[in-house]
Amino acid sequence: MTKKFFIENLKTLFYALIIAIFIRSVFIQPFYIPSSSMEPNLLVGDRLFVTKFSYGYSKHSFPFSPPIFDGRIIPKIPKRGDVIVFKTPADNRTDYIKRLIGLPGDTIQFIDGDLYINENLILKTIKLKNDVLYCGNMKIKVRTFEEKLPNGRKYLASYRKDYSFQNSDKFLVPDNHFFFLGDNRDCSKDSRFLSEVGYVNKDNLVGKAQILFFSSNPEIGSIFKFWRWQEIIRLKRFFKKIK
Repeated sequence: MTKKFFIENLKTLFYALIIAIFIRSVFIQPFYIPSSSMEPNLLVGDRLFVTKFSYGYSKHSFPFSPPIFDGRIIPKIPKRGDVIVFKTPADNRTDYIKRLIGLPGDTIQFIDGDLYINENLILKTIKLKNDVLYCGNMKIKVRTFEEKLPNGRKYLASYRKDYSFQNSDKFLVPDNHFFFLGDNRDCSKDSRFLSEVGYVNKDNLVGKAQILFFSSNPEIGSIFKFWRWQEIIRLKRFFKKIK
């Protein structure tokens, strides 16, 4: 009786694990935001759902990126402005989340602090002249703008007031690669840093960030401190669509 009970429960746990891995690999996966590189849109402590089917599937769609096949299955082209989780080219293991700015064949450049795509200035409208964001453990003063991409996609991006990224060489996005930027422009390790992130191969895309389902403020305390939930949990960010 005891042995049979143990075996049946072990089977149940095994099947549950298989189902969970299947759902995580094929449909949807939760992710945690550990850094401030996507502020003001995504905050440290945000939890979000990423859809794995949005761009098709590669080996990175599965846990531990098993080398079961090359390329992508059922590939779909991402749209400029999508917020995407990808594996960094440096190690093909670490998950990053950034905004897609450059498509294959695009040229990207910063001139006097302004973003240019294919030599066209990206329109930005001031929203907050005196904003404060995190950069690691520091707080920085920024100006927050609404940027509008060529496809009409709008989002918030912030630039430091005291020192901001001003000028760059032209970045020419190779075939089958993408160029990403963090919305917290002066506190983001992204495609501008070629030796650390650089251009991201299409096979490294993990999925599209869709819904922010839970958020807590780690600066105040752990979610296990239930007696401080009123301060720690950011209720207004629950079930918020990611733009």
